Amino acid sequence: MQTKKELYLSVVVPCYNEEGNLKRGVLDQMNDYLKKQKYAWEVLISDDGSTDNSLKLSSAFAKKHKGFRVLENKHGGKPWAVSCGVKEAKGKFILFTDIDQSTPITELAKLLSWTKKGYLAVIGSRGLERKDFPLFRRVGAIVFALMRRALLLRDIKDTQCGFKLFEGKLVKKVFPHLDVLGEMAKGWAVSSYDVELLHMVQSQGGKIKEVVLVWEDEDVSTSKGGNYLARYFKEAKKMAFQILQVKRNQYQGKYEKIK
Repeated sequence: MQTKKELYLSVVVPCYNEEGNLKRGVLDQMNDYLKKQKYAWEVLISDDGSTDNSLKLSSAFAKKHKGFRVLENKHGGKPWAVSCGVKEAKGKFILFTDIDQSTPITELAKLLSWTKKGYLAVIGSRGLERKDFPLFRRVGAIVFALMRRALLLRDIKDTQCGFKLFEGKLVKKVFPHLDVLGEMAKGWAVSSYDVELLHMVQSQGGKIKEVVLVWEDEDVSTSKGGNYLARYFKEAKKMAFQILQVKRNQYQGKYEKIK
């Protein structure tokens, strides 16, 4: 239950044209779990200029449920929406979670347990099988992971799972330095911002723990725009370029300058 004590957890939920997922009750799932916890929490639904009824639906929910707040932002893409949530978050720890809840909020306890062992970042992993992934996405995930691990974060298998927990002060410090925030996207483009973020966490001495979690594709949104297959290959190419950019930034000492 919510109390007046210091916030322990902020949950940042980026949202762009998620009407389908909102209508199937994902926010109820979050609320049902969180209201049973003994720590103080907040949920920040960071709307990225949705063009469907997402803003209306999430705002109506927040008005009726304590602890939920909606941030109405201009459109800029997922990293931008997450950054707006991070900026407003007040919790000791900040969780990023996708609104489709393919990894359900009930997996949170698995991440929180590792913070007691000194980890400042505890990230979810979908494992290798990726249930419900079409073949081309499985192959793409393997190629992406091989390329990324050859260049960055060699000990991390899955950087792209949307369920990540960070120590609040650290993620607030590094997030504004993400290169990708300089590119205001159109639509809901996937990016490699997770790779750069985790690399920056490591560069600041933050210990990272990867934890295999329950993951099953629950996304029913059909209004993010564009042909799915064409969008996937376009984004894959861009993500590969972004990894090379992070590596270049590393050589140039950019991450050593973060204070």
